Amino acid sequence: MSTLPATTNATKKTRPQIDLTVIRREELSPHMVRIVAGGEGFAAYVNNTFVDRYIKIVFPQPGVDYAQPLDLWTIRESMPREQWPFTRTYTVRWVDTEAKELAIDFVIHGDEGLAGPWAAAAKPGDAFTFTGPGGAYNPAPDADWYLFAGDEAALPAIAAAIESLPAEATGLAYIEVDSDADIQPLASPAGVKVTWLRRHGAPAGAGDLLVSAVADAKWPTGRVDVFAHGERGYMKSLRDVFYVQRGLERSQVSLSGYWAQGRVEDDFQAEKKLPVGKI
Repeated sequence: MSTLPATTNATKKTRPQIDLTVIRREELSPHMVRIVAGGEGFAAYVNNTFVDRYIKIVFPQPGVDYAQPLDLWTIRESMPREQWPFTRTYTVRWVDTEAKELAIDFVIHGDEGLAGPWAAAAKPGDAFTFTGPGGAYNPAPDADWYLFAGDEAALPAIAAAIESLPAEATGLAYIEVDSDADIQPLASPAGVKVTWLRRHGAPAGAGDLLVSAVADAKWPTGRVDVFAHGERGYMKSLRDVFYVQRGLERSQVSLSGYWAQGRVEDDFQAEKKLPVGKI
């Protein structure tokens, strides 16, 4: 774990704190769990219109005495950084404003990390806190076709984006997972071909399956709109595919590293400000 929690440019106004309760846990695959949450705190949640909307879940540090009820922004203003709670960034898979519920999908790797083990053990009634939502992407309505690429970390955002497309949309999607057991049903338009790339036990972020599949694909004609998110090394390689090999314009591409192999999120977020973290 990083020595220091990640810094942020967000404020109480731009990323309000939301306190929700776990309603149910759903096991989507051997490596992914969905938490559906709601409760009285949902009234404070202000949804946005982005398909890649995300939140930052708060994990208080063991052994640190925090005033209750927990107020993240007050803590950051009044306590030293080394005592701040840690945060982890996750996509909101869907929001049901009528039912006053939202869903968050978590990649599970045994006891590794903070959020995965919490989600694996979560039970109805458990309370948790997050800030947000943020977001930046919606499929371009004037695109001729769409290209999606990512690993498990990006699967919730890719799935939400694909499911937001009109029925007549066409495109390609390449999603890297560990095995057949990790494949999920997606409500994709008939014209969007989804290809699942299987690592078969190889470490996530360590191969070239995703990059090679995108680089070697037979692209349809016309103007493409790209959403490629996932492990940082993958995204750096795909950057060359999109801008050098294919000559795309910046406005056509949403490209982001969600995580970096061998880094916890606090270190990853700090590195994003350095040359090594630039995509």
